[in-house]
Amino acid sequence: MPEELSMIAGSSYIPKTRTPPKPAGEDAHFFNQTAQVIGLADGVGSWARKGVDAGKYARELMKNAEFSVFSSAPAAVDPKSVIAAAFSRTKAAGSSTACILSLAGNRLRAAYVGDSGFMVIRRGSVIFRSPAQVWGFNAPYQLEGRLREGPGRAEEMAVEVQSGDVVVAATDGLFDNLFPEDVEAVVGRCLSEGMEPQMVARELAEVAHEKSERRDIESPFSVAAAKAGCKWFGRGGKIDDITVVVAYISRALGNRCIYSHHSI
Repeated sequence: MPEELSMIAGSSYIPKTRTPPKPAGEDAHFFNQTAQVIGLADGVGSWARKGVDAGKYARELMKNAEFSVFSSAPAAVDPKSVIAAAFSRTKAAGSSTACILSLAGNRLRAAYVGDSGFMVIRRGSVIFRSPAQVWGFNAPYQLEGRLREGPGRAEEMAVEVQSGDVVVAATDGLFDNLFPEDVEAVVGRCLSEGMEPQMVARELAEVAHEKSERRDIESPFSVAAAKAGCKWFGRGGKIDDITVVVAYISRALGNRCIYSHHSI
């Protein structure tokens, strides 16, 4: 019988702009402890050219996603159905990527549209990373109210996790600025210092933010730009909203959770 596991999660969000008219940025996220569900969304910034704040779409989408799992038991949550339910209720203008994760037993299920995603770290190494859904360079799949087939494009997957694993779910603000080995290094250091998930998420977001503002380094985004022949970008990180949710996978004992990270 699979071990009964639980997620202990914390998050951090650094918007790329903290001044009007968009102090809240264009990302949104939630974690529902009862349902054991993580959700992330990244509003597509190109809507700003039409005077639309895509952050409103992302926030409404995640509000509806959390509502759809409110008081649900973990085993009852189907991530793709959560995306579909949230999408059907969201009426704001705009579009967004989305990623929903659900843990039941030792099975971490996921559904996502676009380049918001997750990775699983075990004993200091990334053992799984969700591949981004993109049409091309810097062009992720997205949910948009005018395109009713949006949720049907969601990629579904499941990963068997163990007590001691660390899940890092994030928008592309993290993944465009940190290579997997960068994430491994930050998580490893934080675990060795006994940090809680929220502090680990904060450390990851801050390191990604620092790299996003540098023009003297290679980043996943600059490497992808070069491969796509986009000479306009050059070196450096990508300035963007950065959302990170970190979850420790722990043994569930009654109403308690016991986390013991693997030695690295």
